[in-house]
Amino acid sequence: MTTSTVEPWRQSSIGRYICRLLLEAGITVNGDAPWDIQVHNRAVFRRVLLAGTIGLGESYVDGWWDCDDLRGCFERLIRWRNARRRAPLVEWQRVLLNLTRRVHNRQNIRRARRVADAHYDLPACLFEAMLGSTMAYSCGYWPGVATLGDAQRNKMDLICRKLRIRPSDRVLDLGCGFGSFARFAAERYGCSVVGVTNSTSHARFARDLCQGLPAEIHECDYRAVRDYTNGSRFDKVVSIAMCEAIGAANYRTSMEIVDEVLVENGLWLLHTLGDRACSSDPWMNKHIFPNGELPTQPQLDKAMRGLFTVEDFHCFQSDYCQTVEAWEANFIGQWQMLRSRNEALFNDRFFRMWTYYLRSCWGSLRAENMQLWQIVMSKPGFAGGYEAVR
Repeated sequence: MTTSTVEPWRQSSIGRYICRLLLEAGITVNGDAPWDIQVHNRAVFRRVLLAGTIGLGESYVDGWWDCDDLRGCFERLIRWRNARRRAPLVEWQRVLLNLTRRVHNRQNIRRARRVADAHYDLPACLFEAMLGSTMAYSCGYWPGVATLGDAQRNKMDLICRKLRIRPSDRVLDLGCGFGSFARFAAERYGCSVVGVTNSTSHARFARDLCQGLPAEIHECDYRAVRDYTNGSRFDKVVSIAMCEAIGAANYRTSMEIVDEVLVENGLWLLHTLGDRACSSDPWMNKHIFPNGELPTQPQLDKAMRGLFTVEDFHCFQSDYCQTVEAWEANFIGQWQMLRSRNEALFNDRFFRMWTYYLRSCWGSLRAENMQLWQIVMSKPGFAGGYEAVR
């Protein structure tokens, strides 16, 4: 793009304003650094000003701008945003989201299926291509391993060891996804597992994955306790990457449900992304994870108060960067296969949307805007002390 093409944008007040903000973040419009953005449509500046991150993401999907190092671009943008949370362009969408959360429970039982319908019920071939053989759609644990499959098995084994799972245990997997943990725990540790999901495709896939093992899968909301307890409590409970879909209005309810179904001396583990401020990116909320929210530590502390004691708190978001890198490599490597399966769905716009999603997650994790937590909690009556596992 030539200087004569760029200059009129910089002469407009909107163009100058957006370019100045980007420069503060270390990003130059049509610059030479790999993280600089290359603008193809001058209307992008007005679109970003009016629609914030929604406009930024949608204009990228529309092909209005590109960036060689989108991960690095996001890392710089997010670090800048975190340092300037009170800037008008940054703040107004956050204020609107927080107001909406206070007025509406966006994750009530009726609305909770939206993320399943919009995301998790996409064709299974997408997730098989991206996630690999384990079908685990959450952060892997990479110490001592080099492949995504080993990192996911490492993570699931870590959870089993943290929960001290024994063959005699009855384990509840809330938000069981494609059934990867249910299968791993039943197969490797000999326990019986009950998995709960509100996704039709997850439930179908998980039942096939766990066939022949002491694992049963229920398609229902986690609040429908009678649908999956069969009148008896569980020795251990695990929730892997479900809390992000629960919502702040339901954190206490979810803790009370775990308290209701867990035996008196039981342990349970919460594996979740978290943030310093209860947040969700508006573009991500609209196009990838409807009604998603990342919890904060104070919110979780308040929700568990009087019910559970924290025995261990483990933060390892750098492992999530490696996991997302592996997902992206798989997705790009299998893209032509996916496209041949369903050209109407897996088109150029889907490719740009999905890579934007994965690379923005990497940038947010690298900038420590998102963190990955595993929290082990116990009920009153837990005896003998707890020794942290890594």
